[in-house]
Order: sequence, then C-alpha cells, then structure tokens
Amino acid sequence: MNHWINTPEQLQQCLTPKPARVGLDTEFMRERTWWPVLALVQISVGDEVLLVDMLAPGMKTALATLLRDEDILKIMHSPSEDLVALGHDCNALPTPMFDTQAAAALCGEGAGLGYQKLVQQLLDITLAKGEQRSDWLRRPLSAAQLEYAADDVRHLFALHDKLDARLEALGRSHWLQEDSRRCLENAADELPERWPHRGVRPAQDFPAQAQARLLRLMRWREATARERDLPKNWVIDQPLALRLAERPPADFKALQEILEKTPKSPRKLARELWQALTTPLADEADMPPVKRDQDIDKKLLRQLQQAVLQVAQAHHLPEGLLASRRHLEALMENWPQWPKSLAGWRQALLEKALSKILATWDD
Repeated sequence: MNHWINTPEQLQQCLTPKPARVGLDTEFMRERTWWPVLALVQISVGDEVLLVDMLAPGMKTALATLLRDEDILKIMHSPSEDLVALGHDCNALPTPMFDTQAAAALCGEGAGLGYQKLVQQLLDITLAKGEQRSDWLRRPLSAAQLEYAADDVRHLFALHDKLDARLEALGRSHWLQEDSRRCLENAADELPERWPHRGVRPAQDFPAQAQARLLRLMRWREATARERDLPKNWVIDQPLALRLAERPPADFKALQEILEKTPKSPRKLARELWQALTTPLADEADMPPVKRDQDIDKKLLRQLQQAVLQVAQAHHLPEGLLASRRHLEALMENWPQWPKSLAGWRQALLEKALSKILATWDD
C-alpha cells in the first residue's frame, strides 16, 4: 500500500518501530538549476511505500534523521544523482547504503543495468516507463506519477535479498562495501574539479596562455553556476569560452560587443566575465595542458585494456566495472601511483598484470 506523507510526524510514525532496512529513491527536477530540486522521496518499509512530499515544511530535517541513522540499511539503485540531491537539500547522506546496480554488476549480471531492466532480469516483473520525465514539483501529483514513483522502491527488498546472498556466496560483499563508501565520499566532497579545462579537447592545440584563459573561464563558470544555482551553460557555454580564450578581446568594450552579437551570452555578467578572463590564477604555473590524443601511448593503453579484459573474464565481471579507459589513463599518467578509482579490490585483482606491463614501459 502507498501512503502520502506530508508532515514530519507522519514520517516518524511510519518509521516506528525502527526498521532494519528501507528502500530509497528520489524524484527531483534539474532543468533550470545547478542543484537538483528535491520534490519527492520514496521509502519502502516492509510491504508499505511512503511517498514523502519534500515540499512540505520540516520534511528535509525529518528525512535527514533517517539518512544519518547507521542502524538502518538504505537500499538504492544507481544513487549517485540521488546523493547529490539529498546531500544538498537535507545536508545528509544515506549511510549505510546498498546499491543494487553495483551489486548486480559484481554478481555478473551486467554493468550499468537500469532499475526496470534489473527487476525484469532478476524478478521477471515488467514495470511501466511512462512518468520518467514528469513535473515532480507540481501538486497534486497524478495517480500515474504516484504509482510510478512507488514502483521505483517496491522491489528493492527482493533485489537486495537475491543480490546480497549472491555477493556473500561469491565472497564479494566487501567489494560492494568499498564501492559504496567511495560513492558516499565522492558525494560528500562535491568539490569543483581543479583542472576543468583538461577535458575540453577542442583546446588541445591552444598555446599555453590560451589554455590558461580557458581554465580561468571554466573555474569561473562553475563557481558562478553553484553560487547562482544555474546550469553551467547558462553562465557561459563552451563555444563562447573557447572563442574568448583563443582570441581574447582587447578591452572590456570589445568584450561587450562580442556578447551583444552572441545569442544567449552572459551580458549581465560581462564585468565578472572580464575579471575572470583577465585575472591570472594563483596556481596557473602548476596547470597541466589539455589532454591531447597523441599524448596518449595508445599501444600501451591497448595492452592495459587487454590485460583488464582477461582479468574481468576470469572473474566474470564487466570490463568497464573493473577499469575504464579514463581510469587506465590516470594510472598511466601517475604511475607508479595508483589512482583512488582503482584502489582496494580493483588494485588487488589488477596489480600483478598491470604492474608488469607498466614496469616494462617505464624502462
């Protein structure tokens, strides 16, 4: 049965006595903001589903109490975006946590499985897809929205039962615990990337000064987006940032002329934009260049990828779960240091094979 919860007292009553586990999911909107706007939180408790109205007064504080309660296991599916929404609105994260998507991958079910596909695959239940792009901030929500939202947590206990037992049998429960801790740590940090220009491949042939200007603009864009709660591209889009970094205007008036001629440009932020473009950063001397395709030793990368594939097949794991191309590039760049993304059980599985290849390359 589904229950609409719109007071903190109702939520507390439904969580008494304290359950050992709950299923958890969120619905939020993020079309016109930097931060997700939390609209609804779905909680499964026993056979009941609580549909918690996050627009109700006092609900964020009430939910935070549940999220922080370490005696209650929170079962979620692919929760990275949910964690951002919960962390920002409730100032709390769900600990401890069991991610059914990550658990399924560790059990050999496949990487990145969506909730509906996993429910179909493990439970032979077909779920409706119709309300994924609904307006979750409107009130009242439709019956179809409420049913869709409830379905998102209704089967989490059954998935948890199956996957937890399989992880235990495979001796991989601690792998999931490691990954869950890392996921929560990443959500808690939510720090701006230090070198955001590095992933802007169109700038790979820019001279160092132009890359420095791009770095200034990328950092300013994210800081402004966070502060004003706007999507990054509403602050300045990448094509305009590239143009200003490569061919900077001679003075503020020239910048204004460019902005006047550019659709959807940040005209109201012109003064701040000029300041960001022309003010050197304190750590520019440490700035690494934009990644260039030709800077990557593709032969070495292929060798590492082949080794990862062999280890993944031996353990019946998805190759990408073990180590993605991005992770391997980070390993190559920082060798002999292992990146945090490959620490723990991944390093234990891969270290022998990859270190042998990298040691030969290093010579």
